[in-house]
This record gives sequence, structure tokens and C-alpha cells, in this order.
Amino acid sequence: MTGLTAEVIVDGRELRTPVLARNGRLLGYVVAPLSRVGDHLDTQVWFVDIDDGGASRRATADTATESRPRWSADSRVLFFLSDRTDRATPQLYRFAVADATVTALTTWRAGIIDHLPLADPGLVALLAEDEPTEEDDRRARDRDDAIVAGEREPHARLRLLDLHTGSVTTPDVFGDRHVVDLRQRPDGGPLAVLTQASADSDHGPRSGRLHLFDHVTATVEDLGPVAADARSLAWWPAEDGWHLGYLALTPPALHAGTAVFDLALGSRVLRTRTADLSMCPTELCQTDAAALVVFADGLNTTVARLGPTDLTILSKHPGRLSDLTTTGTGGTIAALTGSRYRPVDVHVGPPAGPLRKITDTRPELSGLTLGTQEPLAYRATDGLALDGLLVLPVGRTGSEGPFPLITIVHGGPYDRYADRCQLFWFPSAQWLAAAGYAVFLPNPRGGQGHGHQFAASVAGRVGQEEWTDIQTGIDLLISQDIADPHRLGIAGWSHGGFMSAWAVGHTDRFRAALVGAGVVDWGMLAATGENGQFEAALGGSTGWSGVGPHRHDAVSPVSFASHIRTPVLILHGAEDTNVPLGQAVYLHRALRHFDVEHEFVIYPREGHSIRERNHQLDVLRRTRAWFDRWLRP
Repeated sequence: MTGLTAEVIVDGRELRTPVLARNGRLLGYVVAPLSRVGDHLDTQVWFVDIDDGGASRRATADTATESRPRWSADSRVLFFLSDRTDRATPQLYRFAVADATVTALTTWRAGIIDHLPLADPGLVALLAEDEPTEEDDRRARDRDDAIVAGEREPHARLRLLDLHTGSVTTPDVFGDRHVVDLRQRPDGGPLAVLTQASADSDHGPRSGRLHLFDHVTATVEDLGPVAADARSLAWWPAEDGWHLGYLALTPPALHAGTAVFDLALGSRVLRTRTADLSMCPTELCQTDAAALVVFADGLNTTVARLGPTDLTILSKHPGRLSDLTTTGTGGTIAALTGSRYRPVDVHVGPPAGPLRKITDTRPELSGLTLGTQEPLAYRATDGLALDGLLVLPVGRTGSEGPFPLITIVHGGPYDRYADRCQLFWFPSAQWLAAAGYAVFLPNPRGGQGHGHQFAASVAGRVGQEEWTDIQTGIDLLISQDIADPHRLGIAGWSHGGFMSAWAVGHTDRFRAALVGAGVVDWGMLAATGENGQFEAALGGSTGWSGVGPHRHDAVSPVSFASHIRTPVLILHGAEDTNVPLGQAVYLHRALRHFDVEHEFVIYPREGHSIRERNHQLDVLRRTRAWFDRWLRP
């Protein structure tokens, strides 16, 4: 008896956005519940004195959604966002460490989206939409709220808060462009600002431009366009002057192949620094001297320093490491990481390691027995090196097989399974291992961790080689007497849901399948999903590509619905804008038409991820009951 229940999984807490002060002593972070009860997710800002070895302390006592902690340049004040006064409208607050007082700094009617304390102790840069006008108020009163595409679209604008007077000014820069990120030069100089043509997630990421903004003179310099989905700005000095870096998709890819871009401001020469590596950059972190880069490296994570001409590996970490933060000098880092059997906590130490754990977020899991987790390494049918994870049933060893095997495909596809604790609200390995299942977590081509070409190889070819990669891993586990070939299941969420739907249209070897928020028609997704052009790159075409058949028809699971004989559980959020509900309805109608056993569940008020507590509990219980019904007669 493991003691693992659905309530234990969803009633936990998680840590978000750790941030180190420049003095290296203080660290702030956000504590958030894993599930939501009610209309709001109530989160909390905490901080800890690392050098003092003291316990973490909560910065506030209010019930609110609190986020985005940022330290002042002198490490005396922790700024953060909170909606304690008006729920769902966050404002900027200041927590003074010396006397533990909290002060509201803004009353911006549209709310504050993000903020950046500047080197000047009297200034904070803000990102916020325009406040409602009298005309907007009249429209709201009169319900004159027809939405016209392109009109009155919200844009986040750069604004400056004067802490001495409390006034907020909006420099007349960037026109109507949407500001998405900003970073000040380490010496207190200008701000690098990343903008997009709009906030629309389909068009915006392909329209990025980079700017230099001098907050003293209120002047701006346009540095030109950036590659798609640019983010994670960082400055560093070099012999030829200042450099400005960012992460973005490597052209012409629109879905994968993230690289570090390095712009030398003196010469305006732009180059990619990581495109030929066998690992994938996920974060870029600024210090006073050189940028640090976090890489997805197979099942694990690598931290490196970006030099003027080279890349120096500093440390390697098991599993996933994320949300890297550092002191000004870069001598101390903090990040979120865990282990195979322990969830994520904040770890602190030198960039070269080792890192020590300074939080204990989920002590309730310490007494649980989990299934043994093992890394897998094997080769695809064409010889490509692949990896993944195997989680055995709790209390069992591989020699006691064969076991009923459930394969869970990750989302993305530009994501990966890292060698970390696999315990989540969505179909996860340890939840199923506790019920006696072996679980295979494959990393087929198209994901992170193995370089650009590995990631980009599925463009226009989803469901092809990546499906063969998954089958090869299943066959390996069958040959090792770990998996029972007569009791196989497959599951996944998002792109993993697509692969599950694809699988049952191409083989009858699975006795049950789960399609969570899955893609069944790539043309429809390109037309209606919030990331249309990215999905079009994966599917290979759109409905307006001319008279069909189209390339996306050949890689859409609905095209093969007449072949499906496997019982399918369909789970989907009613308000999903990433993969709209229509995808699930399409699969449901196709399965009903062909008289295929299936169950279709819609979760009201939910988006692409399921957030409400009762819905998360239902996902976990329904998933296990579904596989128990078909794999454990």
C-alpha cells in the first residue's frame, strides 16, 4: 500500500519564479497550490535569508494572487504583483525587508502585467495596458461590446513609475506595438525592449522587433526584426562592446529548434551560438559579466557560461532544472529542480555546483513508496539515438514482468521527459504505477534535448518517424519481458493526445487509449487554434493552401478514424483556445459514426490545462478506471 491518492497529488503546492537578490543573501519565490478551488488561484510570495540559514517567511498575509517577485538593486526591497484589492487586477507592491512592511505602489485600472526595478532606486519600469477611457466605460455600461478584429486590441505598453511621487508616465515610443520583454544593461544603462505587432499569439511571435530605450532621454533605437518567438533577453560585455542575446526559434522553423542569438551592438552582427549543439537552450540568464545558459540535455540539464567565442560547461544536473536566477556577479545561482522521487524545490549554490535544497515544499510525499524509475537508451529503426524513461509498478522489479504497459507520450512536440519525479494531475507515470502498471515515457524525435535537427525533423511529418520511434521502444520492452504485448495502453495530453489518436488509427495493438486535449485535424487547428501558424508548420499545410487533398490530411488522425477499433477515452477543456474543443467533438463524432467504444468528457471553465480541484481529481480517477476496465479484466 503506497498511500498515494488522487487527493495527495492535487492538494500539494508548487514553487514558482525564484529570484535572488544582488547581494546573494536573500531569495524570494512564489508558492502556488496545484489545483484551484473557486474562481481565483490564491498564491503567496515568500522569502528566505540564505546566509542566515533561517526558515522561509511569507512576505504577506493577504488572500490574493501574488506573482513576479523582483528585488531592488540594493537588495532591500522585494517588489511583486498582487490583486488583493481588486481580484484579477494585479497592482505593484513593495515589501521592505527591514521592517516587513508592505506598500501598494500603483492603482492602474487596467492592472500591471509585469515590472522591472531599475538601477535608479527611484524608478520601476512597468508593462501595462491602457486604462479604460470614458468611451470604454460607456461601452461597458451600454453593453456596446461588439468585437471588431484589429480595433481596440489590448497592447502592453512600457511605462515608468516614479517611486518618489507615485506618478506613472508612458513614454511615446514603440507606437502601437505590444511590449513583451525588457532587460536593463547591467551597468544601469539603456533597456533592451522586445516588442511584437500585436498580442495575438498566432501573429505576434512572428513579428518581433528589438529596441534600445534610454529612459533618461526617453529616446529609442530600433535594432530590427528578431526570429520567431524571441524571449529571455540578456546583456553581456565583450572586447568589442556590449552584446545583447535572446532565445528564439531557428529560421525557418516555427515550432522547434530554439537557439541563442548573439547581437554585437557595435557592429550589428547577429549570429546564432548554439544551433549545432546536441542539446537545446531553454533559458538565458543575465549577470554583470557573462550570460548563463540552461540546456535541455537528453534526460538531464546542463548549465553553461556563454563566452565571447565559446561556451563553457559549468555543471550538469539530473532531470530538469528551470527558472534559473543569479546574483549580479553570477557567483551564486538558484533554480527549481528535484529528483526521480522528490518534487521540485529551490536549490542554491555556485554555478559549477553542487546545489543544496533550501525549501521543502511537499513534505507529505516523503513517506510514500513510488515505482522504480529507470532511464532508457535505445536506437530507432534508422539508427537514431533515442532515450526515455521506464517506471515499474510500485514494489516490483523488472524481472517480475511482464506487466500491463501504458505508454504516455509527452506534449509539444517540442518538450521532453526529463529524469524527474513523474507525479502530476494529468495522466502520469507514478499515478499509474501505484495501480500496478509499468509506464513507458518515450522521447521521440521532435522534442527537446538532442539539438536542432532532432527537434525540427517532424515539421510536416507529425505521426511518421516519431510514431515509429515510440513503437520501437514498446517492442524493446516487450522483448525484455517487461511489457505484456496483450495488455498495452497509450495516453497523452496535447501533442501526446494527438499521438494517442494517431496510434489507434494505425494499429490494433493497444487495448485502450486516452486522448487528452488532443489534435485530430491539423488543418482545423491551424484555422482555429491560438497558435495557428505554428500548428500549420507541424501539419504541413492549411485549408487555404488550395484545393485538397492537403499535406495535413495525411497526418490528421481523423483521416484514419475508420480504422479505429480501440476503446478511447476523450478528455478536453471546454474553453481550450490552444487546442479548441472542436477537435475533441470531431473525434467523438467520428468514433460514434464508426460505432467505436469511447467515452467523451468535457470539463467546463477549463482551458488547455485542467486547473479546478474536482476536475483534476476526475482526470486522475477516470484515467485509472478506464485502463483498469480494459487492461485488467
